[in-house]
Amino acid sequence: MLAAACLTPLADAVAEEIWVVTDHQHPVSTVPGARVIYLDAPARLKRELSASLPHDRTRAEAMAKERLRQGGAELHQRLASAYQGVTDAWMLGVTKIPAVIVDRRYVVYGEADVRRAAALIQEYRRTHP
Repeated sequence: MLAAACLTPLADAVAEEIWVVTDHQHPVSTVPGARVIYLDAPARLKRELSASLPHDRTRAEAMAKERLRQGGAELHQRLASAYQGVTDAWMLGVTKIPAVIVDRRYVVYGEADVRRAAALIQEYRRTHP
């Protein structure tokens, strides 16, 4: 979708919606206001909630429920956000990571520097109005 282009500073860009899709194995340098979606967030939360559960199913279930209760609204928000992010990335058709998406329309794959990826998109948009 994007051709090779000269890089321009993100600060010159018009306000854009920027999403970054990655996982914890592929760190990125992001920009303020960008939404970062970690595809491995649901699995990491599941591991956190199931850590050190007993082998006895009844006790494990009771402990897991207690962890969910103790986590309260903050934990429920983290779970909802993690799964919503994965759903949003899937709906946009993200196929590789890291992916930098601008305005849910333009994507650069494989660039861990969000400023650089956004500049590539900006340049593409400038030369392909």
